[in-house]
This record gives sequence, C-alpha cells and structure tokens, in this order.
Amino acid sequence: MTGTPSPDRRRFLTAGAAVLAAAASGQLWLPASAQAAETPLPEGVFSLGVASGDPLPDGIVLWTRLAPAPLDGGGMPDTVVPVAWEIAEDERFRRTVRRGTAHARPEYGHSVHVDVRGLRPGRSYWYRFRAGGRVSPTGRTRTAPHPHAAGGSLRVALASCQNWQHGYFTPYADMLAQDPDVVLFVGDYIYESTPSSAGPRRHEGTGEPYTLAQYRNRYAQYRGDPDLAAMHANAPWVVTFDDHEVDNDWAGQIPQDPDKQSHDAFVARLTAAFQAYYEHMPVRAAAIPDGPHIRMHRRLEFGRLARLNVLDTRQFRSDQVTGQAAAEDPSLTMLGAAQKQWLLDGLRRSPARWNLIASQIMMAETDILPGEGKLWYYDAWDGYQVERNALLDEFTRVRNPVVLSGDRHLTMISDLKQDFAEPSSAVVGAEFVGTSVSSNGDQDQAAFHAQFDPLRADNPHWKVIDAHRGYHLFDIRRDGIDARVRTVDTVLAPRAVASTFATLRVETDEPGVRVV
Repeated sequence: MTGTPSPDRRRFLTAGAAVLAAAASGQLWLPASAQAAETPLPEGVFSLGVASGDPLPDGIVLWTRLAPAPLDGGGMPDTVVPVAWEIAEDERFRRTVRRGTAHARPEYGHSVHVDVRGLRPGRSYWYRFRAGGRVSPTGRTRTAPHPHAAGGSLRVALASCQNWQHGYFTPYADMLAQDPDVVLFVGDYIYESTPSSAGPRRHEGTGEPYTLAQYRNRYAQYRGDPDLAAMHANAPWVVTFDDHEVDNDWAGQIPQDPDKQSHDAFVARLTAAFQAYYEHMPVRAAAIPDGPHIRMHRRLEFGRLARLNVLDTRQFRSDQVTGQAAAEDPSLTMLGAAQKQWLLDGLRRSPARWNLIASQIMMAETDILPGEGKLWYYDAWDGYQVERNALLDEFTRVRNPVVLSGDRHLTMISDLKQDFAEPSSAVVGAEFVGTSVSSNGDQDQAAFHAQFDPLRADNPHWKVIDAHRGYHLFDIRRDGIDARVRTVDTVLAPRAVASTFATLRVETDEPGVRVV
C-alpha cells in the first residue's frame, strides 16, 4: 500500500491546490443541461473542501459541508439541499462504481456524510460532490485490505494538536508528499481559546465558542488551512477528540472551571461542541450525537495485519486529580466500565498481528520530579494509575500492543512497562506520543532541554523526546513497524522545510521500541 507515487498520482497531488481553489470559487460547473435542473447555489459552496474516513474493506465515509459563508454560520438557506455524489476507480471519473444523492440538512449545518458500501478492498478511489450547479474538489481515498489479508503493508500518519493561533499547519504539506494510506488524528482538531494577536494567525470571533454557531465558525476557520484541506482530500482519516474540541481539561460533564460554568450551561456547551464535531468530521451515522453524548470509541480492521482500537478518554473519565494519593485511587477511571470492557474484549480476541490503540493522552509514566520520589502529569494516564496498570498487565497477554497518542505537544516515544514503579519490570509494549502539528509554535529548544534532560534518569523508558512540530509516520508490516518522526523547521510561516528527526523500529513479538 506504500511506495513511490506513480506519475499519475504525482500529477494528482500537485494539482490538488488548484482544484480546491477552483471548486471553492464555483468555477467548476456541470453541463448547462444539468445546471438547469438544479437550484443555483452561491459561489464557494464547497469552501470547506472534501474528506473521507473510517475505511472498511468494502466501504468508506465521504464528507463535505455546504458553506458559501463559512465564518458566518455557513450562509446556506434554511432548506434541505440535494447533493449528488459519485466515486470512481480513476480520477477522471471514467469508471464510476457508485453514485447517489445525499441530503444536506440545515439541522446538521448542511453537512453530508455518505457511507458508501460495495467497494473493493485495498483499492484507491476518487470521489466528488455536486450541488446547485457547483462541483466540489476531487478527493482521493482508500479502502481497508480484505479481512483475511495477512501480508502487505500499511502506512499510517499520526497527528494531533493543531492550534490555529500558534502557527500554520505546515506539517501536512510534508505528510501529503509521504502519501499515507490513512491519517490517525488523536485530538485537539480545534482550540476553543479566545482570539489573540500574539501569534501568526488569529482566531475568528470575539471569545471562546459556546453555541453551535460559534463552534461551526471555529471549525470552518480551521478547515480553511490549505495544507489541512489538501491532506483531507488525499487520504482517509480516522479521528477522535481530546479536550480542546470542547473546553480545556474537561472530564465527563465537568468543565475546567465549574465555578464559572454551571452544570446545565456546560451540558449545553457539550451538546453544541459534539454536534459541530460530527458536522465537520468524516464519521459514520453511529457518531450522530445524542445531546451531550457522542459515540467515538470504535474499532477498525486492516486485514490480519492491524487492528485499530480508537479510544475516547474524555466522556467517561473521572474528574482530574491534583495529588499523588488521589492518582492511585482504584475508583478512578479513564475509560468507564463499558468502554474498558469493549477494549479488553477487542484485545483478547484480536486476530491481528499488530494491536494498535489510539489514546488521546500519554500512557507511559512521566515523572517530573528529579531524584527521589515521583510527581506525575495528572491529566494523562498517570492520573489514573490503577486502571492504567491493569491495562498494562493485560498487555502481557496481547500480541504486539502499540499505543499511539497525542496531547503533549512533544514527541515522547517510550517502552511501556508492566509496572513503572519497578525499574526491572518487563516491557509489555511501545508508545508513540506524537508531537503537535502547530500547538506551542516554534518552541524554544534550549528551554525544552533544560526542563526535560534532567528528567531522563527518572524516566529510563523514554527512547526519544523532542519539541519540534510535526507528525509521526509508520510503515507497518508483518515483521515490524518502521517509524519516522517527521518535523518541520517552522510553523510561523506558510511554508516549511521538513526532515526526519528520528527513525525507530518495533519488531514483531518483541515488546518495546528501539532507535535505529
């Protein structure tokens, strides 16, 4: 599934930006006979681009949202709009394999989620939408391998934490060139912070989003980043959220600042945030929110090569603790009883060579107290020690568990230990905490090393730590996972130079990770 793109594929990648611009401005039209049958829509109706997600062996989700005035609620009439879609085996749509009509409804922000089935496994497809005489950008996607396929390879890009105000999303330009089969985004797609002029870009609006209209505008602004839009249009995404899609450090139905947000007010905010999230993500109807509840934990299969368990570490967690004793309280949960059992069942019964776990927050220990004693980072799994330790013990009976995380705005790659309190404890897995796309901007490297280098002796399980912006890229095969930490030299300008900061390897049936 990986390798050097073909000449046709390279032409498609380089033409992507031009197609996005032309479609967004309404310059691509249907023939006059087809236009006559449609109610005209304003220019720029496809300004938010296209996306695909959650690949199956025979299916994919296709997404778009009609929004000619993206930063002003969308700008669509309060009516249902028919949207034609088609998916083909070639980018010129000479071999269309499925087509139909979806309905963009005002109650869902005129978003469209088409759950296409009947496709062939392990194949690339091209897709597009038509509405009101306008044609969307062309997107490219890929189905998962056949359920019984045991060989082959899978290229996965891991990304998280893209703060608009901290920088441009320049890592996506390099990610596009690496041509992943799937992008795994593990949280903080938007940030709810108020507008600030301190960085290279400024959030829209006048304050934090609380209402559905405000969250829609914030997502629309982020979708306007050209590198993000191009990456969405070129590979399927698997997404989950962390805290900033709603409110910093929220847990369950508890906000960061309960003295300022009443329970009812925060439930209303959750309801608005979840609906806006669904409206802007390429996910199936199973994720349609039910008020302040949304189903995001799910499982995706990539043949017998890899099983991907996508977690939700926000909705069901106990409130964040602030002390050592509280972090060891056995009643605390990160996952909730039902999700925890779902995860354990999926790990115990997995037929896959690699068992991947998408966890928004870091699972390996972070001891931030040099020398004797421990001081933990409570927002991560360190704040939920009993449940984390039980899960790590379970890893001793799971084949090739690998955790893929975000949140920290740092690259932190670690061995996972059965018991972090015991230095000689067995290694039971590997964890890759991906750095941020832009959050923290161009970080002061000297300050980072002054803070974290003294902690290396207290965290011997850390293999690589770094504070550059970027993403992680994985080539997964039966015999091992080859990982690269891809970083950029800046996010303070629209263009950047990318390079490989570190190369690592996870061998099959040998727990842990090593630098190569």
